[in-house]
Amino acid sequence: MNKITKTHDRVFYLIWYFIVAFLLISILFPLICSFSTPKLSDFKKVFTQQRYLKTILNTLIECICSTSFSVLFGYIYAYAIIKANIPFKRFFSLIPILHLVTPPFVGGLSFILLFGRQGFFTHTILNLDISLYGFLGLLISQVLCFFPVAYLICLQTLAGINQNYEQAALGMGASKLKIFFTVTLPLSKQGIFSSFLFITVSVLSDFGNPLIVAGRFKVLAVEIYTQLTGWLNSGISVVLGLILVVPSVILFILQLKLSKKHFLKLATIGAKTSFSTSIKSSKITKYVLFIFCAFLSFLVLSQFVSIIIGSFQELWGINTDFTFRHIKSVFEYSKQLINSLIFAFIASLLATLIASFSSFFINRNNFKFSNFYDVLIQLPSCIPGSLLGLSILIAANKIHFTSSKILIIIAMTVSFLPFSYRIISSSFSQIKPNLDEAAKSLGANKLNLLCSILMPISKTGINSAFTYNFVRAVGTVSSVIFLISFDSPLSSVTILNLAEQGDWGKACAFALVLTCLTFIILKVESLIYEFIRKKWKQKHI
Repeated sequence: MNKITKTHDRVFYLIWYFIVAFLLISILFPLICSFSTPKLSDFKKVFTQQRYLKTILNTLIECICSTSFSVLFGYIYAYAIIKANIPFKRFFSLIPILHLVTPPFVGGLSFILLFGRQGFFTHTILNLDISLYGFLGLLISQVLCFFPVAYLICLQTLAGINQNYEQAALGMGASKLKIFFTVTLPLSKQGIFSSFLFITVSVLSDFGNPLIVAGRFKVLAVEIYTQLTGWLNSGISVVLGLILVVPSVILFILQLKLSKKHFLKLATIGAKTSFSTSIKSSKITKYVLFIFCAFLSFLVLSQFVSIIIGSFQELWGINTDFTFRHIKSVFEYSKQLINSLIFAFIASLLATLIASFSSFFINRNNFKFSNFYDVLIQLPSCIPGSLLGLSILIAANKIHFTSSKILIIIAMTVSFLPFSYRIISSSFSQIKPNLDEAAKSLGANKLNLLCSILMPISKTGINSAFTYNFVRAVGTVSSVIFLISFDSPLSSVTILNLAEQGDWGKACAFALVLTCLTFIILKVESLIYEFIRKKWKQKHI
Protein backbone atom coordinates (compact mmCIF):
# COMPACT_ATOMS: atom_id res chain seq x y z
CA MET A 1 0.00 0.00 0.00
CA ASN A 2 1.59 3.29 -1.11
CA LYS A 3 1.77 6.48 0.97
CA ILE A 4 -1.06 8.20 -0.96
CA THR A 5 -3.41 5.28 -0.30
CA LYS A 6 -2.49 5.25 3.40
CA THR A 7 -3.08 9.01 3.61
CA HIS A 8 -6.49 8.73 1.94
CA ASP A 9 -7.47 5.87 4.26
CA ARG A 10 -6.46 7.97 7.27
CA VAL A 11 -8.66 10.79 5.96
CA PHE A 12 -11.51 8.33 5.50
CA TYR A 13 -11.18 6.99 9.05
CA LEU A 14 -10.97 10.52 10.45
CA ILE A 15 -14.24 11.33 8.67
CA TRP A 16 -15.80 8.17 10.09
CA TYR A 17 -14.62 8.97 13.64
CA PHE A 18 -16.15 12.42 13.27
CA ILE A 19 -19.45 10.85 12.17
CA VAL A 20 -19.38 8.41 15.11
CA ALA A 21 -18.79 11.32 17.50
CA PHE A 22 -21.65 13.23 15.87
CA LEU A 23 -24.03 10.27 16.25
CA LEU A 24 -23.13 9.76 19.89
CA ILE A 25 -23.35 13.45 20.79
CA SER A 26 -26.46 14.34 18.78
CA ILE A 27 -28.53 11.16 19.28
CA LEU A 28 -27.42 9.07 22.24
CA PHE A 29 -26.35 11.85 24.63
CA PRO A 30 -29.58 13.91 24.27
CA LEU A 31 -31.73 10.82 24.81
CA ILE A 32 -29.81 9.89 27.96
CA CYS A 33 -30.18 13.46 29.25
CA SER A 34 -33.90 13.63 28.59
CA PHE A 35 -34.68 10.14 29.91
CA SER A 36 -32.97 11.01 33.20
CA THR A 37 -35.07 14.19 33.61
CA PRO A 38 -38.47 12.88 34.82
CA LYS A 39 -39.09 12.14 38.49
CA LEU A 40 -41.23 9.35 39.86
CA SER A 41 -43.93 11.91 40.65
CA ASP A 42 -44.08 12.87 36.94
CA PHE A 43 -44.86 9.27 35.98
CA LYS A 44 -47.48 9.09 38.73
CA LYS A 45 -49.22 12.25 37.47
CA VAL A 46 -49.33 11.08 33.88
CA PHE A 47 -50.79 7.66 34.69
CA THR A 48 -53.29 8.81 37.31
CA GLN A 49 -54.69 12.14 36.11
CA GLN A 50 -57.71 12.01 33.80
CA ARG A 51 -56.36 14.71 31.48
CA TYR A 52 -53.31 12.71 30.47
CA LEU A 53 -55.14 9.38 30.31
CA LYS A 54 -57.69 10.88 27.94
CA THR A 55 -54.88 12.33 25.78
CA ILE A 56 -53.23 8.90 25.61
CA LEU A 57 -56.54 7.30 24.58
CA ASN A 58 -57.14 10.03 21.98
CA THR A 59 -53.68 9.41 20.52
CA LEU A 60 -54.29 5.65 20.35
CA ILE A 61 -57.66 6.03 18.59
CA GLU A 62 -56.36 8.68 16.20
CA CYS A 63 -53.25 6.65 15.37
CA ILE A 64 -55.17 3.45 14.61
CA CYS A 65 -57.79 5.20 12.46
CA SER A 66 -55.42 7.52 10.57
CA THR A 67 -52.92 4.76 9.86
CA SER A 68 -55.54 2.22 8.77
CA PHE A 69 -57.29 4.58 6.35
CA SER A 70 -53.98 5.94 5.02
CA VAL A 71 -52.73 2.44 4.23
CA LEU A 72 -56.09 1.36 2.81
CA PHE A 73 -56.35 4.40 0.52
CA GLY A 74 -52.69 4.17 -0.47
CA TYR A 75 -52.98 0.49 -1.38
CA ILE A 76 -56.20 0.95 -3.37
CA TYR A 77 -54.66 3.91 -5.21
CA ALA A 78 -51.53 1.88 -6.03
CA TYR A 79 -53.63 -1.11 -7.13
CA ALA A 80 -55.63 1.12 -9.46
CA ILE A 81 -52.44 2.45 -11.06
CA ILE A 82 -50.62 -0.88 -11.41
CA LYS A 83 -53.33 -3.50 -11.87
CA ALA A 84 -56.58 -1.89 -13.01
CA ASN A 85 -55.35 0.01 -16.09
CA ILE A 86 -57.60 2.97 -15.29
CA PRO A 87 -57.84 6.00 -17.60
CA PHE A 88 -55.33 8.83 -16.97
CA LYS A 89 -53.21 6.60 -14.74
CA ARG A 90 -50.04 8.52 -15.68
CA PHE A 91 -51.61 11.70 -14.38
CA PHE A 92 -52.92 10.02 -11.22
CA SER A 93 -49.50 8.50 -10.52
CA LEU A 94 -47.98 11.99 -10.26
CA ILE A 95 -50.44 13.36 -7.69
CA PRO A 96 -49.07 11.54 -4.59
CA ILE A 97 -45.49 12.38 -5.61
CA LEU A 98 -46.43 16.05 -6.00
CA HIS A 99 -47.97 15.94 -2.56
CA LEU A 100 -44.86 14.37 -1.01
CA VAL A 101 -42.51 17.06 -2.35
CA THR A 102 -44.70 19.80 -0.91
CA PRO A 103 -43.89 21.25 2.54
CA PRO A 104 -46.00 19.41 5.16
CA PHE A 105 -47.69 22.49 6.62
CA VAL A 106 -49.67 22.99 3.36
CA GLY A 107 -52.00 20.10 4.26
CA GLY A 108 -53.19 21.39 7.64
CA LEU A 109 -53.51 24.97 6.43
CA SER A 110 -55.48 24.08 3.32
CA PHE A 111 -57.76 21.79 5.31
CA ILE A 112 -59.06 24.77 7.27
CA LEU A 113 -59.61 26.73 4.06
CA LEU A 114 -61.58 23.87 2.53
CA PHE A 115 -63.38 22.30 5.51
CA GLY A 116 -63.32 24.94 8.27
CA ARG A 117 -66.30 26.98 9.47
CA GLN A 118 -65.74 29.35 6.53
CA GLY A 119 -64.40 26.53 4.33
CA PHE A 120 -65.00 26.42 0.60
CA PHE A 121 -66.64 22.97 0.65
CA THR A 122 -68.45 23.19 3.99
CA HIS A 123 -69.65 26.80 3.84
CA THR A 124 -69.51 28.07 0.23
CA ILE A 125 -70.58 24.90 -1.61
CA LEU A 126 -72.74 23.06 0.96
CA ASN A 127 -73.82 26.17 2.95
CA LEU A 128 -73.25 24.34 6.24
CA ASP A 129 -72.50 26.11 9.49
CA ILE A 130 -70.37 23.32 10.94
CA SER A 131 -66.83 22.90 12.13
CA LEU A 132 -64.71 19.84 11.43
CA TYR A 133 -62.17 20.77 14.09
CA GLY A 134 -61.49 17.77 16.28
CA PHE A 135 -61.12 14.05 15.64
CA LEU A 136 -62.87 13.94 12.26
CA GLY A 137 -60.92 16.88 10.89
CA LEU A 138 -57.63 15.46 12.15
CA LEU A 139 -58.45 12.08 10.60
CA ILE A 140 -59.19 13.61 7.18
CA SER A 141 -56.12 15.85 7.18
CA GLN A 142 -53.77 13.04 8.26
CA VAL A 143 -55.14 10.56 5.72
CA LEU A 144 -54.63 13.11 2.94
CA CYS A 145 -51.16 13.78 4.31
CA PHE A 146 -49.95 10.18 4.69
CA PHE A 147 -51.73 8.11 2.04
CA PRO A 148 -49.10 9.11 -0.60
CA VAL A 149 -46.44 7.38 1.53
CA ALA A 150 -48.46 4.15 1.60
CA TYR A 151 -49.07 4.54 -2.13
CA LEU A 152 -45.36 4.70 -2.97
CA ILE A 153 -44.47 1.71 -0.77
CA CYS A 154 -47.35 -0.44 -2.05
CA LEU A 155 -46.69 0.70 -5.62
CA GLN A 156 -43.25 -0.93 -5.62
CA THR A 157 -44.64 -4.13 -4.11
CA LEU A 158 -47.51 -4.44 -6.57
CA ALA A 159 -45.35 -3.53 -9.55
CA GLY A 160 -42.85 -6.22 -8.57
CA ILE A 161 -45.34 -9.10 -8.32
CA ASN A 162 -44.56 -11.74 -10.90
CA GLN A 163 -47.58 -11.79 -13.22
CA ASN A 164 -47.04 -15.49 -13.96
CA TYR A 165 -48.61 -16.37 -10.60
CA GLU A 166 -51.78 -14.48 -11.46
CA GLN A 167 -51.86 -15.97 -14.97
CA ALA A 168 -51.46 -19.47 -13.52
CA ALA A 169 -54.36 -18.92 -11.12
CA LEU A 170 -56.48 -17.58 -14.00
CA GLY A 171 -55.60 -20.60 -16.08
CA MET A 172 -56.78 -22.88 -13.27
CA GLY A 173 -60.21 -21.24 -13.39
CA ALA A 174 -59.94 -18.84 -10.44
CA SER A 175 -62.09 -15.74 -10.61
CA LYS A 176 -60.48 -12.29 -10.64
CA LEU A 177 -61.75 -11.63 -7.11
CA LYS A 178 -60.30 -14.92 -5.87
CA ILE A 179 -56.97 -14.16 -7.60
CA PHE A 180 -56.83 -10.87 -5.73
CA PHE A 181 -57.43 -12.44 -2.29
CA THR A 182 -55.32 -15.60 -2.82
CA VAL A 183 -52.43 -14.29 -4.94
CA THR A 184 -52.16 -10.51 -5.22
CA LEU A 185 -53.01 -9.57 -1.63
CA PRO A 186 -50.75 -12.20 0.05
CA LEU A 187 -47.83 -11.13 -2.15
CA SER A 188 -48.53 -7.53 -1.14
CA LYS A 189 -48.25 -8.19 2.59
CA GLN A 190 -44.69 -6.93 2.90
CA GLY A 191 -45.57 -3.58 1.34
CA ILE A 192 -48.74 -3.28 3.44
CA PHE A 193 -46.89 -4.09 6.67
CA SER A 194 -44.03 -1.73 5.84
CA SER A 195 -46.35 1.17 5.01
CA PHE A 196 -48.48 0.47 8.11
CA LEU A 197 -45.48 0.52 10.44
CA PHE A 198 -43.89 3.56 8.80
CA ILE A 199 -47.11 5.60 8.81
CA THR A 200 -47.91 4.64 12.41
CA VAL A 201 -44.67 6.22 13.61
CA SER A 202 -45.28 9.24 11.36
CA VAL A 203 -48.80 9.75 12.74
CA LEU A 204 -47.56 9.49 16.33
CA SER A 205 -44.92 12.14 15.55
CA ASP A 206 -47.23 14.46 13.60
CA PHE A 207 -47.37 17.90 15.19
CA GLY A 208 -48.58 20.39 12.57
CA ASN A 209 -51.93 18.78 11.72
CA PRO A 210 -53.03 18.25 15.36
CA LEU A 211 -51.96 21.78 16.30
CA ILE A 212 -54.04 23.40 13.53
CA VAL A 213 -56.94 20.99 13.07
CA ALA A 214 -57.48 18.94 16.24
CA GLY A 215 -58.95 21.76 18.34
CA ARG A 216 -59.90 20.38 21.76
CA PHE A 217 -59.08 16.83 20.70
CA LYS A 218 -55.71 16.64 22.47
CA VAL A 219 -52.97 14.23 21.35
CA LEU A 220 -49.59 13.48 22.89
CA ALA A 221 -47.43 15.25 20.28
CA VAL A 222 -49.12 18.60 21.03
CA GLU A 223 -49.41 17.95 24.77
CA ILE A 224 -45.62 17.51 24.99
CA TYR A 225 -45.25 21.02 23.58
CA THR A 226 -47.99 22.45 25.81
CA GLN A 227 -46.50 21.06 29.00
CA LEU A 228 -43.11 22.64 28.37
CA THR A 229 -44.13 26.00 26.87
CA GLY A 230 -47.28 26.53 28.95
CA TRP A 231 -46.34 24.94 32.26
CA LEU A 232 -42.51 24.72 32.04
CA ASN A 233 -42.83 21.08 33.05
CA SER A 234 -40.04 19.26 31.22
CA GLY A 235 -40.50 16.11 33.32
CA ILE A 236 -44.13 15.63 32.23
CA SER A 237 -43.16 16.41 28.63
CA VAL A 238 -40.48 13.71 28.63
CA VAL A 239 -42.83 11.15 30.20
CA LEU A 240 -45.45 11.85 27.52
CA GLY A 241 -42.72 11.53 24.90
CA LEU A 242 -41.63 8.19 26.36
CA ILE A 243 -45.19 6.92 25.96
CA LEU A 244 -44.85 7.64 22.23
CA VAL A 245 -41.41 6.02 22.10
CA VAL A 246 -42.58 2.64 23.40
CA PRO A 247 -44.89 1.74 20.47
CA SER A 248 -42.46 3.35 18.02
CA VAL A 249 -39.59 1.13 19.21
CA ILE A 250 -41.81 -1.97 19.14
CA LEU A 251 -42.89 -1.14 15.59
CA PHE A 252 -39.28 -0.48 14.57
CA ILE A 253 -38.16 -3.91 15.86
CA LEU A 254 -41.20 -5.56 14.27
CA GLN A 255 -40.41 -3.92 10.95
CA LEU A 256 -36.85 -5.28 11.00
CA LYS A 257 -38.08 -8.78 11.85
CA LEU A 258 -40.77 -8.70 9.17
CA SER A 259 -38.22 -7.63 6.59
CA LYS A 260 -36.04 -10.62 7.41
CA LYS A 261 -38.98 -13.02 7.68
CA HIS A 262 -40.36 -12.08 4.27
CA PHE A 263 -37.01 -11.85 2.52
CA LEU A 264 -37.30 -15.26 0.89
CA LYS A 265 -40.88 -14.54 -0.15
CA LEU A 266 -39.76 -11.34 -1.79
CA ALA A 267 -37.32 -13.35 -3.85
CA THR A 268 -40.31 -14.68 -5.77
CA ILE A 269 -41.20 -11.14 -6.78
CA GLY A 270 -39.50 -9.76 -9.84
CA ALA A 271 -37.82 -6.38 -9.95
CA LYS A 272 -39.56 -5.21 -13.11
CA THR A 273 -41.64 -2.10 -12.59
CA SER A 274 -44.38 -1.60 -15.11
CA PHE A 275 -47.76 0.00 -15.42
CA SER A 276 -49.00 -2.84 -17.63
CA THR A 277 -51.33 -5.54 -16.40
CA SER A 278 -51.71 -9.07 -17.67
CA ILE A 279 -55.21 -9.60 -16.29
CA LYS A 280 -57.78 -7.06 -17.41
CA SER A 281 -60.05 -5.69 -14.71
CA SER A 282 -63.79 -5.63 -15.25
CA LYS A 283 -65.33 -2.37 -16.42
CA ILE A 284 -67.09 -1.89 -13.09
CA THR A 285 -63.85 -2.34 -11.14
CA LYS A 286 -61.97 -0.06 -13.51
CA TYR A 287 -64.43 2.81 -13.27
CA VAL A 288 -64.98 2.48 -9.51
CA LEU A 289 -61.22 2.73 -9.02
CA PHE A 290 -61.06 5.60 -11.50
CA ILE A 291 -63.66 7.54 -9.47
CA PHE A 292 -61.75 6.75 -6.27
CA CYS A 293 -58.43 8.04 -7.70
CA ALA A 294 -60.14 11.07 -9.25
CA PHE A 295 -61.74 11.97 -5.91
CA LEU A 296 -58.46 11.72 -3.96
CA SER A 297 -56.59 13.61 -6.67
CA PHE A 298 -59.26 16.31 -6.62
CA LEU A 299 -58.85 16.73 -2.86
CA VAL A 300 -55.05 16.92 -3.13
CA LEU A 301 -55.15 19.45 -5.97
CA SER A 302 -57.81 21.42 -4.09
CA GLN A 303 -55.30 21.90 -1.30
CA PHE A 304 -52.85 23.59 -3.66
CA VAL A 305 -55.57 25.69 -5.30
CA SER A 306 -56.90 26.85 -1.93
CA ILE A 307 -53.44 28.07 -0.87
CA ILE A 308 -53.07 30.00 -4.14
CA ILE A 309 -56.54 31.57 -4.00
CA GLY A 310 -56.25 32.31 -0.29
CA SER A 311 -53.06 34.28 -0.95
CA PHE A 312 -54.95 36.75 -3.15
CA GLN A 313 -58.28 37.06 -1.31
CA GLU A 314 -58.89 39.88 1.15
CA LEU A 315 -60.49 37.60 3.76
CA TRP A 316 -61.15 33.92 3.07
CA GLY A 317 -64.83 33.00 2.95
CA ILE A 318 -66.00 36.54 3.80
CA ASN A 319 -64.38 39.12 1.52
CA THR A 320 -63.26 37.64 -1.80
CA ASP A 321 -61.85 40.88 -3.25
CA PHE A 322 -58.55 40.43 -5.08
CA THR A 323 -55.48 41.81 -3.26
CA PHE A 324 -51.67 41.71 -3.32
CA ARG A 325 -51.52 42.77 0.32
CA HIS A 326 -50.81 39.31 1.68
CA ILE A 327 -48.07 38.57 -0.86
CA LYS A 328 -46.39 41.90 -0.07
CA SER A 329 -46.52 41.10 3.64
CA VAL A 330 -44.29 38.06 3.08
CA PHE A 331 -41.31 40.41 2.72
CA GLU A 332 -41.75 41.16 6.43
CA TYR A 333 -40.69 37.56 7.06
CA SER A 334 -37.60 37.46 4.84
CA LYS A 335 -35.45 36.34 7.77
CA GLN A 336 -37.69 33.32 8.36
CA LEU A 337 -37.58 32.41 4.67
CA ILE A 338 -33.82 32.66 4.44
CA ASN A 339 -33.29 30.71 7.67
CA SER A 340 -35.62 27.90 6.63
CA LEU A 341 -34.03 27.45 3.20
CA ILE A 342 -30.41 27.70 4.42
CA PHE A 343 -30.91 25.47 7.48
CA ALA A 344 -32.82 22.90 5.40
CA PHE A 345 -30.13 22.87 2.71
CA ILE A 346 -27.27 22.42 5.19
CA ALA A 347 -29.12 19.76 7.17
CA SER A 348 -30.11 17.84 4.02
CA LEU A 349 -26.55 17.93 2.72
CA LEU A 350 -25.17 16.74 6.08
CA ALA A 351 -27.76 13.97 6.39
CA THR A 352 -27.03 12.74 2.86
CA LEU A 353 -23.23 12.77 3.33
CA ILE A 354 -23.37 11.15 6.78
CA ALA A 355 -25.76 8.49 5.47
CA SER A 356 -23.46 7.77 2.51
CA PHE A 357 -20.34 7.31 4.64
CA SER A 358 -22.27 5.35 7.28
CA SER A 359 -23.87 3.03 4.71
CA PHE A 360 -20.47 2.28 3.23
CA PHE A 361 -18.68 1.77 6.52
CA ILE A 362 -21.41 -0.19 8.32
CA ASN A 363 -22.65 -2.41 5.48
CA ARG A 364 -19.56 -2.91 3.31
CA ASN A 365 -16.77 -3.18 5.90
CA ASN A 366 -16.09 -5.73 8.60
CA PHE A 367 -16.46 -3.53 11.66
CA LYS A 368 -17.30 -5.29 14.94
CA PHE A 369 -19.48 -2.42 16.19
CA SER A 370 -21.44 -2.18 12.93
CA ASN A 371 -24.68 -3.55 14.42
CA PHE A 372 -24.60 -0.98 17.21
CA TYR A 373 -24.13 1.95 14.85
CA ASP A 374 -26.69 0.51 12.43
CA VAL A 375 -29.29 0.68 15.20
CA LEU A 376 -28.03 4.06 16.47
CA ILE A 377 -28.29 5.79 13.10
CA GLN A 378 -31.86 4.49 12.64
CA LEU A 379 -32.90 5.27 16.22
CA PRO A 380 -34.32 8.76 15.42
CA SER A 381 -37.00 7.09 13.28
CA CYS A 382 -38.43 5.71 16.57
CA ILE A 383 -38.30 9.04 18.39
CA PRO A 384 -41.21 11.48 17.93
CA GLY A 385 -39.96 14.80 16.59
CA SER A 386 -41.16 16.80 19.58
CA LEU A 387 -39.30 14.49 22.00
CA LEU A 388 -36.17 14.58 19.84
CA GLY A 389 -36.17 18.39 19.81
CA LEU A 390 -36.84 18.48 23.56
CA SER A 391 -33.98 16.02 24.19
CA ILE A 392 -31.55 18.15 22.18
CA LEU A 393 -32.66 21.23 24.14
CA ILE A 394 -32.17 19.48 27.51
CA ALA A 395 -28.72 18.22 26.46
CA ALA A 396 -27.71 21.68 25.23
CA ASN A 397 -28.76 23.22 28.55
CA LYS A 398 -26.68 20.69 30.47
CA ILE A 399 -23.51 21.67 28.60
CA HIS A 400 -24.53 25.35 28.40
CA PHE A 401 -24.62 25.40 24.59
CA THR A 402 -26.78 28.29 23.39
CA SER A 403 -26.48 28.51 19.57
CA SER A 404 -30.05 27.86 18.43
CA LYS A 405 -29.02 27.89 14.75
CA ILE A 406 -26.63 24.97 15.21
CA LEU A 407 -29.17 23.11 17.36
CA ILE A 408 -31.84 23.52 14.67
CA ILE A 409 -29.50 22.20 11.97
CA ILE A 410 -28.56 19.24 14.20
CA ALA A 411 -32.25 18.48 14.88
CA MET A 412 -33.10 18.62 11.17
CA THR A 413 -30.10 16.46 10.25
CA VAL A 414 -30.83 13.81 12.86
CA SER A 415 -34.56 13.72 12.08
CA PHE A 416 -34.08 12.78 8.42
CA LEU A 417 -30.88 10.76 8.78
CA PRO A 418 -32.66 7.37 9.07
CA PHE A 419 -34.48 7.86 5.74
CA SER A 420 -31.26 8.85 3.96
CA TYR A 421 -29.43 5.90 5.50
CA ARG A 422 -32.07 3.39 4.42
CA ILE A 423 -32.42 4.59 0.84
CA ILE A 424 -28.64 4.93 0.30
CA SER A 425 -27.97 1.55 1.96
CA SER A 426 -30.54 0.05 -0.40
CA SER A 427 -28.78 1.66 -3.37
CA PHE A 428 -25.38 0.39 -2.22
CA SER A 429 -26.76 -3.12 -1.66
CA GLN A 430 -27.61 -3.35 -5.36
CA ILE A 431 -23.91 -3.01 -6.22
CA LYS A 432 -22.07 -6.31 -6.10
CA PRO A 433 -19.26 -6.53 -3.48
CA ASN A 434 -17.01 -7.90 -6.24
CA LEU A 435 -16.71 -4.36 -7.51
CA ASP A 436 -15.11 -3.33 -4.21
CA GLU A 437 -12.52 -6.07 -4.47
CA ALA A 438 -11.77 -5.24 -8.11
CA ALA A 439 -11.29 -1.57 -7.26
CA LYS A 440 -9.00 -2.40 -4.34
CA SER A 441 -6.91 -4.71 -6.50
CA LEU A 442 -6.36 -1.78 -8.86
CA GLY A 443 -5.07 0.36 -6.00
CA ALA A 444 -8.23 2.24 -5.00
CA ASN A 445 -8.47 3.24 -1.35
CA LYS A 446 -11.68 3.40 0.69
CA LEU A 447 -12.24 7.09 0.02
CA ASN A 448 -11.83 6.63 -3.75
CA LEU A 449 -14.05 3.56 -3.71
CA LEU A 450 -16.85 5.45 -1.98
CA CYS A 451 -16.58 8.83 -3.72
CA SER A 452 -15.55 7.72 -7.23
CA ILE A 453 -17.44 4.45 -7.65
CA LEU A 454 -20.25 3.72 -5.18
CA MET A 455 -21.70 7.23 -4.86
CA PRO A 456 -21.74 7.99 -8.63
CA ILE A 457 -23.39 4.63 -9.34
CA SER A 458 -25.93 5.26 -6.57
CA LYS A 459 -26.52 8.89 -7.52
CA THR A 460 -30.26 8.37 -8.10
CA GLY A 461 -30.80 7.12 -4.55
CA ILE A 462 -28.57 9.83 -3.10
CA ASN A 463 -30.39 12.54 -5.04
CA SER A 464 -33.77 11.16 -3.90
CA ALA A 465 -32.58 11.21 -0.28
CA PHE A 466 -31.41 14.81 -0.54
CA THR A 467 -34.64 15.94 -2.24
CA TYR A 468 -36.87 14.30 0.36
CA ASN A 469 -34.76 15.63 3.24
CA PHE A 470 -34.80 19.19 1.90
CA VAL A 471 -38.58 19.32 1.38
CA ARG A 472 -39.31 17.80 4.79
CA ALA A 473 -36.75 20.04 6.53
CA VAL A 474 -38.20 23.23 5.01
CA GLY A 475 -41.58 22.45 6.55
CA THR A 476 -40.54 20.65 9.72
CA VAL A 477 -42.12 21.82 12.96
CA SER A 478 -42.08 19.21 15.72
CA SER A 479 -38.30 18.64 15.96
CA VAL A 480 -37.44 22.36 15.96
CA ILE A 481 -40.37 23.92 17.86
CA PHE A 482 -38.39 23.95 21.14
CA LEU A 483 -35.17 25.21 19.54
CA ILE A 484 -36.16 28.38 17.71
CA SER A 485 -35.26 31.74 19.19
CA PHE A 486 -35.58 35.41 18.35
CA ASP A 487 -32.36 35.17 16.32
CA SER A 488 -33.38 32.02 14.42
CA PRO A 489 -37.09 32.16 13.44
CA LEU A 490 -38.37 29.60 10.91
CA SER A 491 -41.04 29.82 8.21
CA SER A 492 -42.93 26.68 9.22
CA VAL A 493 -43.45 27.84 12.80
CA THR A 494 -44.40 31.36 11.64
CA ILE A 495 -47.00 29.94 9.25
CA LEU A 496 -48.49 27.84 12.06
CA ASN A 497 -48.63 30.89 14.33
CA LEU A 498 -50.39 32.94 11.63
CA ALA A 499 -52.88 30.12 11.08
CA GLU A 500 -53.58 29.83 14.81
CA GLN A 501 -54.22 33.60 14.94
CA GLY A 502 -56.70 33.28 12.06
CA ASP A 503 -54.60 35.37 9.67
CA TRP A 504 -55.29 33.02 6.76
CA GLY A 505 -54.27 35.44 4.01
CA LYS A 506 -50.75 35.95 5.35
CA ALA A 507 -50.42 32.25 6.20
CA CYS A 508 -51.43 31.25 2.65
CA ALA A 509 -49.17 33.84 1.02
CA PHE A 510 -46.23 32.77 3.17
CA ALA A 511 -46.89 29.09 2.42
CA LEU A 512 -47.23 29.79 -1.31
CA VAL A 513 -43.97 31.76 -1.53
CA LEU A 514 -42.07 29.16 0.50
CA THR A 515 -43.48 26.31 -1.60
CA CYS A 516 -42.53 28.07 -4.84
CA LEU A 517 -39.01 28.76 -3.55
CA THR A 518 -38.70 25.12 -2.52
CA PHE A 519 -39.66 23.90 -5.99
CA ILE A 520 -37.29 26.41 -7.63
CA ILE A 521 -34.38 25.22 -5.48
CA LEU A 522 -35.24 21.59 -6.22
CA LYS A 523 -35.33 22.38 -9.95
CA VAL A 524 -31.92 24.06 -9.79
CA GLU A 525 -30.58 21.12 -7.80
CA SER A 526 -32.05 18.74 -10.41
CA LEU A 527 -30.33 20.63 -13.24
CA ILE A 528 -27.01 20.57 -11.38
CA TYR A 529 -27.46 16.86 -10.70
CA GLU A 530 -28.21 16.18 -14.39
CA PHE A 531 -25.16 18.22 -15.45
CA ILE A 532 -22.88 16.25 -13.09
CA ARG A 533 -24.44 12.97 -14.24
CA LYS A 534 -23.75 13.75 -17.91
CA LYS A 535 -20.18 14.83 -17.16
CA TRP A 536 -19.54 11.65 -15.19
CA LYS A 537 -21.08 9.55 -17.96
CA GLN A 538 -18.92 11.22 -20.64
CA LYS A 539 -15.82 10.70 -18.52
CA HIS A 540 -16.40 6.99 -17.94
CA ILE A 541 -17.73 5.89 -21.36
